[in-house]
Amino acid sequence: MTIVLLAALVAYLLGSLSFAVIVSRLSGLPDPYSYGSGNPGATNVLRTGRKLAALLTLAGDFGKGVVAVLLATQMARAGEWPGAELLAAVAGLAAFLGHVFPVFFGFRGGKGVATAAGILLALDWRLGLAILAVWLGVAFVSRYSSLAALVASLLAPFVAIWVGLSGAGVVAILMMSILLLWRHRSNIVRLVQGRETRIGSGQKDVPVP
Repeated sequence: MTIVLLAALVAYLLGSLSFAVIVSRLSGLPDPYSYGSGNPGATNVLRTGRKLAALLTLAGDFGKGVVAVLLATQMARAGEWPGAELLAAVAGLAAFLGHVFPVFFGFRGGKGVATAAGILLALDWRLGLAILAVWLGVAFVSRYSSLAALVASLLAPFVAIWVGLSGAGVVAILMMSILLLWRHRSNIVRLVQGRETRIGSGQKDVPVP
């Protein structure tokens, strides 16, 4: 139990590093909470026109998901603990929760798409690549980033079962998928109403008050 709690704590703190805020501050950009969608993520940072800053944000959010899972796996191996898959699943979920509810930034986090992608890839590369392919396919056809994320979230638990992920891993992914859908509730409303912004449209969300 101690190693599980330790892995969860480390992963949560790692996930709480909001790279949208960190990169923006280092680059002299506005606070990502103050413009566009108000979401601290790569898509919102891209609205500043600084593609490198957006790319660094994406890489950071993706990378922390990968690192959290791999670090937990190494902890299990180093301690010769037999529950490496359980520890990896717990760490992945904790990192995702850290991103969505970051302790360092008033529990106001992003939607978690990039971090979830990193977690899936680290849990099983086949799962990660399959979900990435789904996201790219839906995004290419529809030009809706949010719709791609929603479809990928819905399919992720089923793909996890198909690739033979452990029960703990499937449960963790299911919980992340549910939270991802909840975090995209405003996007779902805009999609239904036909007001969602398309990729490359140049449109901006209503500024945050």
